[in-house]
Order: sequence, then C-alpha cells, then structure tokens
Amino acid sequence: MSAPRSSHTPTPAPTSYKNVPTRSVSVDGVDFVYRQLGPEGGGVPLILLHHLTAVLDNWDPRVVDGLAARRRVITFDNRGVGASGGSTPDTIEAMARDAVLFIRALGFEQVDLLGLSMGGFIAQVVAAEEPQLVRKVVLAGTGPAGGPGIDKVTALTLRDILKGFLTRKDPKQFLFFTDTEHGRSEAHAFLERLKERTDHRDKAISLPSFRAQLKAIHRWGLQPPADLSRIRQPVLVANGESDRMVPSENTLDLASRLPRGELVPLYPDAGHGGIFQYHDEFVTRTLAFLEARPDD
Repeated sequence: MSAPRSSHTPTPAPTSYKNVPTRSVSVDGVDFVYRQLGPEGGGVPLILLHHLTAVLDNWDPRVVDGLAARRRVITFDNRGVGASGGSTPDTIEAMARDAVLFIRALGFEQVDLLGLSMGGFIAQVVAAEEPQLVRKVVLAGTGPAGGPGIDKVTALTLRDILKGFLTRKDPKQFLFFTDTEHGRSEAHAFLERLKERTDHRDKAISLPSFRAQLKAIHRWGLQPPADLSRIRQPVLVANGESDRMVPSENTLDLASRLPRGELVPLYPDAGHGGIFQYHDEFVTRTLAFLEARPDD
C-alpha cells in the first residue's frame, strides 16, 4: 500500500473528510485511490460504494464525518473512475469483482458496505457472492436487478445533464432533489458542502467511464428480477419518497424481499439524495444499525 500521494510537509491528523489525504493501493497492478477516516482500532471497516459519475469528492462530508466519528470509513474510486487506473467495466458484476479485489488488497477479512444508487447494485452482488466478507449492508437510493424504472436511468440522466447545461446549474439539483422550495434549498446546501475540500481534489469522471457506467446500469435494469434470498446479511434500506432516478418503489421492494431487510421510513420531500438531505438522521440510524448486536 502506498503512502499518501501528497509530498508536502506533514500536517496534523485529519479530522474531516475535507482534509483527509488521498492514498492509493495496487490492485492486480492497477492503482485504486481511496480515502480513510475514523478510528482504526477495532470494529469492522465500512466501505462506501458510490453513484453514477461520482468520484471521491462527491460524498457528502456530513455523512462521511458523521459515520467516521465512530467507524473506520473508506471511500474509493473503482477501476477507471476518477484518479483510479484501468478501464471501467460495463457490468455491475465486474464492478463488484473489482470492489472485492480492492477490499482484499487493503487486507480486510470482513467489512460492512454502504452502497448508494449504482453503488447499491454493486453492494448487492458483493453481499451475495462473498457472504463471508460482508457482515452488514446499507442500501440507499437503489433497487434490485430488474427493478422498475432502472432501465430509464440513462435517458433521465442525459436529459437532466442537458437541462443543467442550459440553465447553468448542477444536474444533481434535478436528479437528486425535489423541485420544491425546500428541495431546492437542500440541493444548494449539499452542493456547497461538496466544495469544502479545496486541496488535492479528485479527477472528474472521464467520458468513457461514464458511458461504461450507463451501460452497466441499463443492463442491471433489464435483468430478470433478482433473487434477493441469496443476501442473508442484515440490510438497512433508505431513500427519499420521491426518487426519480431509481423509483422509490424499489426501496420498498428491497426491504420487503430481503430476508433480513429493515426499512428506514422514506424521507419526506426528498429524492435520490435523501441520505444527503437528511444526513443527521441517516447517520444516526446507520450507526445504530451497524452497532446493533445480532439479537437486538
């Protein structure tokens, strides 16, 4: 594992996601970049799996900092994404295999997963294929393979990217938040938080990587309905009540069909970015879920 990439004079230990150093680890000869925050001693690490187009700087620092107050939290760019090397695969299953290789390259024998949107697709595959590796799972703004509306993500994303270009606004305002006064206010606050890190920011996703991710999501949406009985771990499921990207009915479906699924009541006046809009509530509920004993 390499040292932090920055070569300037050492600074005090990071206390927030906005100043934690970016590190890299070799995964079968390809460098994957990641950031690690929170207590290292004891406990199961929490690996965060991100959404379409997202790089390290797209995680809400309030979510990461909140979780890292009590858990070791690791965010990373999967193969070909952001500053990570290699080419992004165009299937969720291949992305899941790369995520497992990354986790094992860090030397972990067991982890918890938090998957948002596309990251939630990946988390489901990892949990099903690697039951000894994954202890607990949190799924946010996501759905099962073949879930209703998932195959429409490509068209919806491209339309709102164009809308953002024409209105000079970040497309995440349309894709992640409701078009209400409250939703627009929350979108603005979230986008401002993403700017808090000013040094050593990640690279934006490349166009080939973006296209590969879109293809993978489309394929996931067209697959036969998933057999969720294979996922035996405890799973916490969360979303906003008005998710346009991965329709919220998928959240309810996950919670009802996962053998050990637990639903967070859908966040009101919230969409795909509900866990960012309700970051305090989400962090509190997630920590309680991760820290609960099996018989609680």
